[in-house]
Amino acid sequence: MRIYYFLLAFLCFYSSMAIAQTSVQSTGWLFLMNSNKLSKKWGTHLDVQLRSGDQFSHLRNVMFRPGLTYFLNDKSDLTLGYLLNQTYIPQESTADIQLTEHRIWQQYIYRHKLNTLNFSHRFRLEQRFIEQQNGTDIFAQRIRYFARVILPLAKGQQKFERGAFAALQNELMFNVQYNNHINGHFFDQNRAYLAGGFRFSKQFDLEAGYLNQAQKMRKGQTINHAIQLALYTRF
Repeated sequence: MRIYYFLLAFLCFYSSMAIAQTSVQSTGWLFLMNSNKLSKKWGTHLDVQLRSGDQFSHLRNVMFRPGLTYFLNDKSDLTLGYLLNQTYIPQESTADIQLTEHRIWQQYIYRHKLNTLNFSHRFRLEQRFIEQQNGTDIFAQRIRYFARVILPLAKGQQKFERGAFAALQNELMFNVQYNNHINGHFFDQNRAYLAGGFRFSKQFDLEAGYLNQAQKMRKGQTINHAIQLALYTRF
């Protein structure tokens, strides 16, 4: 019965975004997340993402995001990191365009449990340095709030270390400085995601799911239907 409530919550997220659609895309995202605990207080973060263009036509984005983590306690941590985002735009009659974005980012994560549900909340601030096609660079700041819940599918797993699970998450993004450089709006985008996966051990999760990205543009909105394959490792 719990899974039906889980799916209902996802549908509520989805219906809240299905407005003002101006264009629709279909893409694929490949996601690798690694966290490594070096000591009781310090660790490292790394996520790498590959994203396709519309209709899986080409490799559009390569993202590399390392960070250094400080563990406040068993439930919360702080991370300072950097991101390199390479965007590739194919052209028919001229050379393909390659644009680079650099980011500095800071985040706070809080985790907690409710019965067998595992929750995580992430607050991230980003300073973005974005290359434009005309050769200039722009700067903007963005804040992001991300919530994720994992539901073990086997009953009675108070300490979830192995087995199948469902995952539901949602992320909101807001342009808090120089939104005129991005899309002219305070609201940037929303990402709702539903996935199924398997936890092979405390160190290794594999999941696949559907992500709905609703992004505000200068005129209208873009809806991206993305299929995501994700690998999570923890050491």
